[in-house]
Amino acid sequence: MKFLLLTLITHQPDPVTGATESPARRLRRVIDSARLAEELGYDGFAVGERHEDPFLSAAPPVMLSHIAAVTSRIALFTGVTTLSLLDPVRAFEDYSTLDNLSGGRLELIIGKGNGVAQARLFGVGTDDQWDRNREGYELFRRLWHSEKVSWSGRFRPPLVDAKALPRPLQPRLRIWHGSATSRDSVELAARHGDPLFSANVTHPVQPYAELVAHYRRRWAEYGHDPAAAMVGAGTAGFHLAHTSQDALAVYRPIFHARQAAARKIGLPVVFETLDDFVERSSALIGSPAQVREKIERYHEALGHEVIHLSTDSDGRTDAQHRESLALFQSEVAPALRRRIPSRPLGADRYALEPSGVQQ
Repeated sequence: MKFLLLTLITHQPDPVTGATESPARRLRRVIDSARLAEELGYDGFAVGERHEDPFLSAAPPVMLSHIAAVTSRIALFTGVTTLSLLDPVRAFEDYSTLDNLSGGRLELIIGKGNGVAQARLFGVGTDDQWDRNREGYELFRRLWHSEKVSWSGRFRPPLVDAKALPRPLQPRLRIWHGSATSRDSVELAARHGDPLFSANVTHPVQPYAELVAHYRRRWAEYGHDPAAAMVGAGTAGFHLAHTSQDALAVYRPIFHARQAAARKIGLPVVFETLDDFVERSSALIGSPAQVREKIERYHEALGHEVIHLSTDSDGRTDAQHRESLALFQSEVAPALRRRIPSRPLGADRYALEPSGVQQ
């Protein structure tokens, strides 16, 4: 199994202290987290894309390029790239440049996007975001694979023998399709032989397991080798301590602050208590033994080989968060890496490509 750290770069008052740091400080802490992820032995680092409060994650290529400059090994993920909002030619230019600068460490997770702010900022709403995502993906894919592209579609001007530069380092970029509930995303992933990344954060495992099972069925129906299907999954929360009592004590005020924030903006509250949240959600909160058991139980339902954990401290001290991440790497990850096979990520994958040139 492979392990990513993910941030959506939330920017809001600390749920425990109430203090709010400056945007500059918040962005710098993301860079520090990526360094820490590599230092501790995590396999990848993911930066999300959001265009509304309370997030500062509007520019993943910029953040990941900075991270590429201060790390050397860790795979660089988006989580997700909202292709419905982006001109696919410009997205190609950004990510191809990042692919070259990082030595082939890039992997994309794409999604159609969410939130009402995108309609105001980009003129993209729920009525056309899926069609824009599909069209953007298909053009982006062609630009990556071909030096010259002729193309026409609904949402941007046509291309005639267009050459987008720079040419990428990886001849075949791995593009994951992120989905919480959308079978449209699953269908697109299965048709093109791409991996699926299940959000897996809002509800108990059952609806996500059903979506993954549908992906595997459609994958086979499109004629792909069932063994080649690849699945990743998110987690709803994360804190590890030597005892479950210590883990719960640290996470309790964070949980209650999140519940209050969700109710304030009218979001559904699925798990009313912390105990229920720990038991029935994908959150990994507890002792190393409890967290290992939880991941193995979810693996039985999803068959995933990659998971992401939150890299945001969210009310914990830096020391508490670092200890939690280090404890996961020393007491949880080794056993899961041995037990659950997983394929290479980032530059490790690129080095195995027949046309790849090791850097």
